[in-house]
Amino acid sequence: MKLTIAALLALCAPSVSFALVGSNWKFSNVPADGLNDVTFSFNMAKAPHKSGFYFAQQFNFHNVAEVGYTGLQPREDSSGKSFVHAAFSSFQGGTTTTHSNCHQGADGGSGVSCAVDINGNYNDTYNLVVENISGTTWRGTVVDTVTRMSTVVGEWTLPAGAGKLVNGQMGFVEYYTWNGQPSHTCNSLPFTEATFYNPTSKTSGASGGSITNVYEYGDCVGKAGFSVAKVANGGSDIKVGF
Repeated sequence: MKLTIAALLALCAPSVSFALVGSNWKFSNVPADGLNDVTFSFNMAKAPHKSGFYFAQQFNFHNVAEVGYTGLQPREDSSGKSFVHAAFSSFQGGTTTTHSNCHQGADGGSGVSCAVDINGNYNDTYNLVVENISGTTWRGTVVDTVTRMSTVVGEWTLPAGAGKLVNGQMGFVEYYTWNGQPSHTCNSLPFTEATFYNPTSKTSGASGGSITNVYEYGDCVGKAGFSVAKVANGGSDIKVGF
């Protein structure tokens, strides 16, 4: 799913895609033309190893109307090993790709979707790096901050004229299992927990990345077991479900 300004203006309205929690991120200082890269860090140490939740951060580009996003999804263990699913997508029409992890289309619309499953320890924090590699081509990478294992999630090229990353957007926690169901009850939401750390960037002149707000929205506000707490090294630990 992706979240729009309209969604932000209707925080308590039912959502077609079942995001439960929203957040905002930004840097206090950035160059006027934007960011060459941004890193979003997540920890899922207390998230059950089961498909259904998506922990994501969105981003925009100068001169481009639609957003992109990157994030992590838990997966079931297999053969005694734990797996982490990483995603990297553009919703902009005219985006192209030749990368083997990617395909045309994003959530049923225009754009490109890229994803990879990695064998990973849930206790480790993962960096999702979005970086420009040439012209209007961008790469998404997932990095285990403990083992330093780096895996390319995908690469795609935005239409001509696309600029650098815009300062600030939003993130979300989504329970996408509900998307394909005719109805749901809020008290049936399974428990999960994830930490969203403050964004960072290697772009010269960029500093002061922070998550500025975390909030509930959708049709389960006040009924989804939501809580949030600041973490000592910068960011927010988010819990939902039962």
